[in-house]
Amino acid sequence: MVQHLRRAARIILIGAPGVGKGTQTERMLQRFPQLSAISSGDLLRENVRQRTPLGIHAEHLMSTGALVPDSMILRLIRNALTTRGWLMPKGGFQPLTVNSVATGFTPSSTEIDFPTTIPPIEDAEYEYSDDANASFILDGFPRTAGQAKQLAALLPMNMVIHIHTPASIVIDRICNRWIHGPSGRVYNTTFNAPKNPGFDDITGEPLMQRDDDKPEVWEKRLKSFEDNSAPLLEHYDRMGVLWRVEGNSSDEITPQIYEEFGKRFGAGPLYKYNQV
Repeated sequence: MVQHLRRAARIILIGAPGVGKGTQTERMLQRFPQLSAISSGDLLRENVRQRTPLGIHAEHLMSTGALVPDSMILRLIRNALTTRGWLMPKGGFQPLTVNSVATGFTPSSTEIDFPTTIPPIEDAEYEYSDDANASFILDGFPRTAGQAKQLAALLPMNMVIHIHTPASIVIDRICNRWIHGPSGRVYNTTFNAPKNPGFDDITGEPLMQRDDDKPEVWEKRLKSFEDNSAPLLEHYDRMGVLWRVEGNSSDEITPQIYEEFGKRFGAGPLYKYNQV
């Protein structure tokens, strides 16, 4: 059942690799059509592809082996929100969109700056829309408590969902995954096993397991996530917006998210005009 939102939801999903954050995002977008997905990675790639000043700057940094700084990611997010009319510095400015193409712009290695029409984030106060249509799930940022504090200078997130699945379940799920390389078909020996163990159902060719799907690799990844995410979760817990959901599968977790999300932001079914 599609549901209508009564106010803006600004959401972050936090969870270890393999818990199904992507699955939950897709399901929430279908359930609540006023929600949008904003991915910092997609914004970066689009700006690079469109040759915007921000994209050219980012491409230059990456070509030298440097990391894209938090300040640049925040600017990409800010521009995405201002372009949609969901965020505006008091006093206003003209947002730099993916259609703002920089011609003849050659960044130097010693001095790279942004157009003067875009004030530094820390030098502006922001107004944000609380309209239900200004609802979004932010993906890829923040990943640290420091980044979360910088994001708060733009606008406050009002629900942070911590998706938790026991490590033993995640490892069992991932490490029982086998792939048919040429087609990308994925099998799992626990719930989607091939008809003939070790071989693709369609071609009969051997299946393979990726090196990074080995148990020892995933144990390290999950431990790293727990260590690195703890300060971020503590930060949002102090802000009073953290909500934890636990389950052994996406199908267990999804109804819980729907229920809690509906309580906080929902206003009942959204019916089509031609619905009987």
